[in-house]
Amino acid sequence: MSEFIGTKLTMNLGERSYDIIIKSGSLENLYQFARLDRRVAVVTDSGVPAQYAQMVADQCRDAHIITVPQGEASKSFKILESVLKQMLEFGMGRGDLVIAVGGGVVGDLAGFAASIYMRGIDFINCPTTTLSMIDSSIGGKTAVDLGDTKNIVGAFWQPKLVIVDPDTLSTLPRRHYINGLAEAVKASLLADPELFAIFEKGDIDAQIGEIICRSLRFKKGIVEQDETEHGMRKALNFGHTIGHGIEAVRGVRGRRTTGLYHGECVALGMLPMIEDTALLKRTRAIYRALGLPTRAGANKEKVLAYMQHDKKARGDHITVIKCPGLGCWRADSLPMTELPALLGME
Repeated sequence: MSEFIGTKLTMNLGERSYDIIIKSGSLENLYQFARLDRRVAVVTDSGVPAQYAQMVADQCRDAHIITVPQGEASKSFKILESVLKQMLEFGMGRGDLVIAVGGGVVGDLAGFAASIYMRGIDFINCPTTTLSMIDSSIGGKTAVDLGDTKNIVGAFWQPKLVIVDPDTLSTLPRRHYINGLAEAVKASLLADPELFAIFEKGDIDAQIGEIICRSLRFKKGIVEQDETEHGMRKALNFGHTIGHGIEAVRGVRGRRTTGLYHGECVALGMLPMIEDTALLKRTRAIYRALGLPTRAGANKEKVLAYMQHDKKARGDHITVIKCPGLGCWRADSLPMTELPALLGME
């Protein structure tokens, strides 16, 4: 683990380039990497240990902590408006900064708020969950949900810096920790057989630094080539088309506190897209070893209905990502009429 903890990656996007610091203790040393001598809105949620946001605020000259309720329901216009109002009341200007401290919901919400406040101010992402460290913290996709449709209103807004402090994972419940690893399994299936081997034969906890680093390198490479998703970045949607449908029906959201988490839904969404039966069997074995679900138990008609509203749908076709073998993928444009077969509804 140690050789990967202390890594600096750079997202190369011309004038929008930024560093990704993967280092134990980096959250309490944020001042070494970022300019904090300005007004800083620290956005977090009620599920994140309060000491993390406070640790960031204590390093700032003038900080205001904004805490939103935990869960996907906070990615709403109502909560977005509340965050923006608090930023305005704090007197934030164009030269000021938003820092997200938390998981993917916090990063998406805070990043979108930063992208539209005064037509865009600086944003730093400090992910504290495996899911956000491995996936959502980099790439510049920010969004909120509209009703039950996920991430349909948003902007591409790159952070100025991403701080990945694996020490924050010590407070993460085990199921949340495993939930985030689904996105690393995704990266391994699409492009990194060595990462897949860690899941098959390695020690997940001892090698978490390497898992995070390999996953970020994979995503970084794709984002650098296709920042705004016109081509190969679509690969990152592997598992998400069906996964988002399952999440809409069985996900933990709103008043529904039982059900499946985002990573668990993505994990389920990947299985029908793996075309190699031997690889599918190996992937299921990894899920069982990790504790990820292998069956959704969701109403397939409802899942299908949500998939038809997916933002990747174009008229009567939808783009899905298939995995024909370990380390490779392709994008298929499918007629909507073929979706029931993918869900095993024929």
